[in-house]
Amino acid sequence: MRLPPFSRYRPLMRMTAVFVLGMIAGCVVYNGVFHLSYNKLWLNNQELQLQLHQNEEDIKTLKKYSKRQTVIKEIKVRAEESDKGPDEASLKLMLQKLGDELEVLRGRDVFNIDEYSKMTRIMLNQKIYKVREKEYSVQVKTMLVMEGVLQVWVQIRMHVPA
Repeated sequence: MRLPPFSRYRPLMRMTAVFVLGMIAGCVVYNGVFHLSYNKLWLNNQELQLQLHQNEEDIKTLKKYSKRQTVIKEIKVRAEESDKGPDEASLKLMLQKLGDELEVLRGRDVFNIDEYSKMTRIMLNQKIYKVREKEYSVQVKTMLVMEGVLQVWVQIRMHVPA
């Protein structure tokens, strides 16, 4: 039995190899673009869910305390920028958890904010949260009440065990 010379097929094999490598490179690039856009969409979804949850709580409170002017009707938690802070997705989850813990202040009298601020600082100061397999500590920096809106600025850092 006689074998045909392979030198005839060498250009065809090279073209096939280049074509297959091009397909693999194209798949890698497409997969990277897909994951970037999906991650951006997922972060946007998390932010919208947080806003929806906060707006639903605000609507309930506004309905309940619509006649009273001197109560905390809305709670907004804001994070200060930090070099050892969480990533965007973890930050949104942390802010949601902090907002849920501060719900006890909703409906309270604005003129007793001094008591609430002390309670909040004691309750949340150096508290450790575990979000997405990482531990973060929270420190309350500023609390401000204006027109029924309690705004709390916190600093979130990666927890370093002592």
